[in-house]
Amino acid sequence: MSSQSPAAIAGTPILAETVIIGAGPVGLFQIFELGLLGIGAHVIDSLRQPGGQCTELYPEKPIYDIPALPVCGAQELIDRLLEQAKPFNATFHLGQEVTELAPQPDGKFLVGTAAGTRLLAGAVVIAAGVGSFQPRRLVVPGVERFEGTSVFYRVKSAQEFHGRDLVICGGGDSALDWTVALAEHARSLTLVHRRAEFRAAPATVARMRELEAAGRVRFIEGNVVAVRGSQSLEGVTVEANADKALHEVRADRVLAFFGLHPKLGPIAEWGLELEKKALKVDTEKFQTSVPGIYAIGDINNYPGKKKLILSGFHEAALAAFAIQHHLYPEKRQFLQYTTTSPIMHKRLGVAEAGAADAGA
Repeated sequence: MSSQSPAAIAGTPILAETVIIGAGPVGLFQIFELGLLGIGAHVIDSLRQPGGQCTELYPEKPIYDIPALPVCGAQELIDRLLEQAKPFNATFHLGQEVTELAPQPDGKFLVGTAAGTRLLAGAVVIAAGVGSFQPRRLVVPGVERFEGTSVFYRVKSAQEFHGRDLVICGGGDSALDWTVALAEHARSLTLVHRRAEFRAAPATVARMRELEAAGRVRFIEGNVVAVRGSQSLEGVTVEANADKALHEVRADRVLAFFGLHPKLGPIAEWGLELEKKALKVDTEKFQTSVPGIYAIGDINNYPGKKKLILSGFHEAALAAFAIQHHLYPEKRQFLQYTTTSPIMHKRLGVAEAGAADAGA
């Protein structure tokens, strides 16, 4: 992984074969798929580190549906993808939001960021997940003074919550996953959700109910309506739905998982066709309504779309071949395999530089 060019910071457009907008897992795999075809990439992300939501929101959350990895932590997946893409020396421009995407008369695209970085790209891949996102906050008076020290909207280190009086708010996968993961480590744990039904995986809900029955988890159907404490958080007030009774719950840490505010942001202003608040693409090239601009991962939509990391990996592979044809239409395409192709081995750095493919 290389850092951005001084020329880019100075405002002089630098040439790039491709620009990938978004450094989440799908964007990182796009580097690899392009690299196998001998195509270089610059990667732009508004976050200050690669990884997207995997790194920002749930780095320790286990993922079970990555092929050949029975279980993989979210941050571990990002680390593996970065290692896999390492031979292709992508240039990263992190902590920068893309504010401009403008087609040029010669078919290239001018890509500009709020930080002043400007690139001239032959093709653009939008792998921006759900777009820019912010966690939905716990809305109670005075909560802002505890945010970042006692009230959190993501878990970066589970160890931080061990031995704590913990309140978890929410009823989705994140809330239930962390309730189950932290119940045996917290001094006390109270789960607060506005309904008795949950939107999490049934097996996780069942495990939470087991912990509740064993006295490891207290569940209150209601809402947090107040926080207590002067210098540090001391507790929260929960209003029960059934009888409007107020429960004073001891807490020195609160985790609130109410989901995200997904916003396309500037992407919505780039003249690309939208469908269901996502970028409409075909399923052959994963190209948007503008030739040369592609969209992969959660940002796109097409018939049968499933928002899975696995699906995004598939989209990145097909998009790479489409981009190769877009950039070099005169070049014949050969489907080569990383197991046998000397050219692939050379690009991956696992063969002698003089190796050549007789069929290429």
